[in-house]
Amino acid sequence: MKSKINRRKFVKNSFIGLIGAPVLFNRGWSIAPSDKIRVAHVGVGNMGTSHMKWFSAFPDVETVALCDVDQVRLAEARKKLSGFNPDAKPDVYTDFRHIIDRQDIDVVTCATPDHWHALIAIMAFESGKDVYGEKPLSYSMKEGVMMKKALEYHKRIFQLGTQIHAGENYHRVAEIIQSGVLGNIHTVRLWKTGGSPGLGFPPDETPPKTLDWLTWLGPAPYSNYTPVRCHRTFRHFYDYSGGVFADFWCHIADIMYMSIHPRGLYSIDTRGDIPHDGIADTPKWIEVDFKFKDMDVYWTTEPPQVPGADKMHIGAHFEGEHGTLTCDYNNRIITVGEETTDDIEDVPETLTRSPGHQRNFLDSVKTRNQPESNLKYVREMTLPMYLATISFRLKRKLTWDSQKEQFVNDPAANFLLSRKYRDPWSLPVY
Repeated sequence: MKSKINRRKFVKNSFIGLIGAPVLFNRGWSIAPSDKIRVAHVGVGNMGTSHMKWFSAFPDVETVALCDVDQVRLAEARKKLSGFNPDAKPDVYTDFRHIIDRQDIDVVTCATPDHWHALIAIMAFESGKDVYGEKPLSYSMKEGVMMKKALEYHKRIFQLGTQIHAGENYHRVAEIIQSGVLGNIHTVRLWKTGGSPGLGFPPDETPPKTLDWLTWLGPAPYSNYTPVRCHRTFRHFYDYSGGVFADFWCHIADIMYMSIHPRGLYSIDTRGDIPHDGIADTPKWIEVDFKFKDMDVYWTTEPPQVPGADKMHIGAHFEGEHGTLTCDYNNRIITVGEETTDDIEDVPETLTRSPGHQRNFLDSVKTRNQPESNLKYVREMTLPMYLATISFRLKRKLTWDSQKEQFVNDPAANFLLSRKYRDPWSLPVY
């Protein structure tokens, strides 16, 4: 990989303008084959299809491999890719290790179920590949730690698939909050409506011959196959994910960390319940009280009782000494004194705008500078989600030592910071 980057005659000024603004590629440009970033996609279901579409649209990308444990999905993905990019001639695999073993691949994108995110990323780092990985970062906190250490050791590039991070609204919200016009922020309220459905009590089945169920399970505990534990609804089982809460935490907590970056988390108190009409075991509803050094953060399933929140299925509400700001992915409601508006013109633009989340990642692959949603940043941003999930499962308040990154005098809670992998898989330790 290093030699390929050296022989590519890319210079920073090729895609960064004189004033620092990104310059997007023109489709009319001719990119030499040796100058293309060779990308492989692992996990090509719904989100993986989006990965294929996004990356294959760039003239400096060549899609060279697709992988999925479901042969039906794999065939459908190859057909869809032909529609996106008729020139693409990818190799197809049902075992991602074939991609890891190839020395001609620069980038792996990962859109597998959550319990596979860390191992695929680490193995890619170890083989000299950069990674664009879907959220959440990893299944457990320890996996996130090992991902960061592996990335640093192997000097790789990583971007988390928080596409909303690149949008104009989040940049503007961060600028307004950082300007100080709202005063010191003392309280943040985050929410996402909806929770896990029960999914009924379906009987076990024989896995389809086109699905490698044992590899789908991978490092997760063994379970007999039933369709609701697999595609689309796997997130509602703690064996593989953490429900709606784990799925959406990073999307909306991102704007809090982008704007404030809270420090010194010391207390996590979670309440909630699971559905009782099925085998799903992640939250039907969840509420979390986080105590940071200088700020309180609250997560709820229902929107808070603040103006405009009832119209947002996901959102963040910032409370400062002089005013408030409520936002979702695309909208802002700002109140300072008696005035409510959607922008404050006196606050200048201070943050460099993104050229697009995938473009930002590809540019980082070339420059070797970490992208916006880099692993160090997203690990810190994801950490409270791991801890709240543990508090929910133990059904009690927890005390956290943010310096040591462990719970205080609580062996049961610390045990849940990691999970033993099912044989023959193991988590690399750095």
